[in-house]
Order: sequence, then structure tokens, then C-alpha cells
Amino acid sequence: MKHFTSDIIIGLEIHAELDCKTKLFCGCPTHGSEEPNTRTCPTCLGMPGSKPVLNKKAVEFALKLCLALNCKISPELIFSRKSYFYPDMPKNYQISQYEIPLGKSGKLRLRDGKEIGITRVHMEEDPASLVHPAGMKESQYVLVDYNRSGNPLVEIVTEPELESPDEARDFMKQLITILNYLEIFDINSGIIKADANVSIKESGYTRVEIKNITGFKEIERALVYEVNRQKNEIKHKKIEQETRAWDSEKGITFSLRKKETEEDYGYIIDTDLTIVDIDDKWLKEIKKGMPELAQDKVKKFIEKHKIKKEDAEILAAEKELAEMFEKVAEEINPVLAAKWLRRELVRVLNYNKKELHEVEIDEKHMIGLLKLVENKKITDNVAAKLLEKLVEKPFDVKEYVKKEGLEAVSDVSELEKYCKEAIRENSKAVEDYKKGEKRALNFIVGVIMKKTRGKATPKKVNEIILRLIREE
Repeated sequence: MKHFTSDIIIGLEIHAELDCKTKLFCGCPTHGSEEPNTRTCPTCLGMPGSKPVLNKKAVEFALKLCLALNCKISPELIFSRKSYFYPDMPKNYQISQYEIPLGKSGKLRLRDGKEIGITRVHMEEDPASLVHPAGMKESQYVLVDYNRSGNPLVEIVTEPELESPDEARDFMKQLITILNYLEIFDINSGIIKADANVSIKESGYTRVEIKNITGFKEIERALVYEVNRQKNEIKHKKIEQETRAWDSEKGITFSLRKKETEEDYGYIIDTDLTIVDIDDKWLKEIKKGMPELAQDKVKKFIEKHKIKKEDAEILAAEKELAEMFEKVAEEINPVLAAKWLRRELVRVLNYNKKELHEVEIDEKHMIGLLKLVENKKITDNVAAKLLEKLVEKPFDVKEYVKKEGLEAVSDVSELEKYCKEAIRENSKAVEDYKKGEKRALNFIVGVIMKKTRGKATPKKVNEIILRLIREE
């Protein structure tokens, strides 16, 4: 038995839907009509005599993930039948992997550098969707929709090495980043859910499993609740090994059943599916088509472009943003590019509740805007307002600046004229500044920025105002 020292021990079993057009063992579409039980055939309905045919693209996607997680790859792909009797699996078994997983002994690095071991990565088919009209506990009947039945899933099982709900959420975030980079998971429509094994030191690390936590934002909520529940319960009674469910609406876990073991499922090799050889030639082809991953980009951004680690991590976390930064940094100072993409572009996208792939702005628009900033043709204030417009609908930045007269006011004599006006019109603020109220100077600067429609450089304005006040 593994020796634990942490107060909390968490292991995750994550199921991610592979972004394939068809199901794992038949030609039914994975997405399309949402009318219940319409995207089905004899195979995904478990009809007698139907035979599964393996989806090669799904295997290649799963192998990409195994390679990205530094797993040892099995030389053979073998499927088993996981036997259980439940309405979501009409043939009374799920086609999965048990004896030999596709990948094992991998690792994933968290944001703080800690490495979490990956026990196994394997493929399996998704069960049907069970609908509980009044909630899982209260419903008197259950509806079954087989549209999802047979969708290709990959399961990632971690070592019990996560020591807090926060680490578990970070693990999910890093995993989704990898899935996104590999382009094997659709972040908008793909299903990702986790089962979590949670234990605390006070119980002697008695393991409790929480089933079906959907989405990485929910994982932290569910784990925080469960850890607190166990810590409170151990004061009054013994924690028992069991399986619980997460109710996201009520924010609680509740008992489903006493925990079963893997042996309870009675795994047997699936004789309907032939063994698939995974040779070096196939793996080399897959490796060749794999992109540079987020953690590699972070390292490159810091070493090559000399930007801060925090900026590099935020830029690399989203594939589209990282690719845009690399293109912009070829023509713009990388530090300036990082500042604008990591802060201003992300700010504007968040305000508009948009993802980068949902807007038309591209690296050419950002280069055009930042060249004007870099050459001090426009102020940061004007550039920020232009970026807000660009996200709504792209346009030629240089032409727009010229047409609207937004060039930065850099002529000293012209700036002096505005500064003298502001000092004359705001004598009280000038007096307040002379008495030691530093904020009064910011007020005067604000007046000048308004007069110049944000086209003056605050630093230059500050210098001129201070000189004029001293000369009074």
C-alpha cells in the first residue's frame, strides 16, 4: 500500500469525448439531431447479431493524448467487455479496456511545476444518457436517450497524488489545454466529466468516490464539499468506502451505493473485436502530426522572447492566442506584444463574452495597431479604444487613425498650449497640488487628456505641467 503524508488525497478518473464525426464502433454521427434516440443503429442499441467496427480516427486521437502525457504505449490495442446491468447499456456490457490500457505510466505537470502521475489512458464507448425528470433522488421514472451511446471516450486515470481541490481543478485545466492543442476535443460541444476518489488522513484514507462531475469548474466545488463533509462526519462516525453522486444544483454529494471493485464487473476479452497492432511506423506518423504543446511554448516564450513567466503561461494556455502572439512577435517587440495580447485583448474578449476563435480579428490587425503604438503614433489610451472596435468588426487601423485624426499629439508647443489652458481653468487644483495634494495633478492631466481626446502622452503632459507650475 502506498504511504501517504498529505491531509487530503485525491485521484481523478476523467472521461473526455473525442472529437470524431462518428461513434467508436459504428457509423452513426456523434453530433447532429438532438431528437432522442434518432442517431442510433443496431450496433449502438446493442441488438443481437450486430458487430462493432473500430473507428481508426478515434484510436489515433487517443494515441496523440498518450504521447502528449508521456505514456508508455501498448504494442497492442485490446478491448474488453465490462459487464453490468443498467438501462444506459442495452447489451449489458460496455466495450472498454481493462487488462492492457492503451497508455500507462504517464505524467502531467501542474502550473506550479508539480508532476502528477498518470496511471492509465484507455478507450471506451460512452453509455446512453439517463434523464431524471425530477432529479436523481426524487424521480419516479427514468428516460433513456441512446443518441450518446457509443460515442468515443478516452479515460485518463491519475495516481492519488493531488493534495487539494485547487490542484484537482488545475489538473483539469492543464488537461483541457492539452486536448485543445491536440485538436481532439471540442471545448464547445464535447463532454468532459470526472469521477473523483477522495480520502482524508483522519479516516485512515478510506476512499470515497464521487461520480459524474461535469466540467472542470465543478470539480473544485464538489471536492471542497466532500472534504468538509468527511471531516465533519469523522467526528461522529466512521467513514465507509462508498460511491456518491454530485448534485450541482444543491451543491452536495449524496450516497449512491457501497463501492464496488473492478473485479465486480467481470471483465472478459471482447471476441467481436480483433487485436490491433500499434507499430513504430504508425506512432511515428502520429508524432509527426502533433503540434508543439503549451508547456513547450511557455519555455520558448520565456527563452526566445524574454517575456515574464506569468505572461508566457497565460498566452500559451489558449492555442489560438499563443499562435497569434508568435506571429505578432515576429514584427513587434515581444514584450509589448505580450502586454497587449495577454492583458488588453483578453480584457476586451472577456468584456464581450467572446473567445478568440469567435471574432474576426487576426494577427494582421494586431500588428497594424501595435506598430502605431510602438512608433508612438497613437497613445495607449487611443489604442485600447481602437482594440475594442476591432474586436467588434476589423478595419484598416492606419487609415482609420488618419481619417479620425487620432494621431498622438507630440508637438511640445501644442501640448504647452493645452497645459496652460488647463492650469488657467483649474487654479484651485493647481493650489491644492502646491499644498501637497498629489492627486490634484492627476485631475489636471485628466483635463488635458480630455481636451486632446486622449491623444496626448500622459508622461509628456506630466513633465510640461510640472515645469509650468514651477515657473509660475
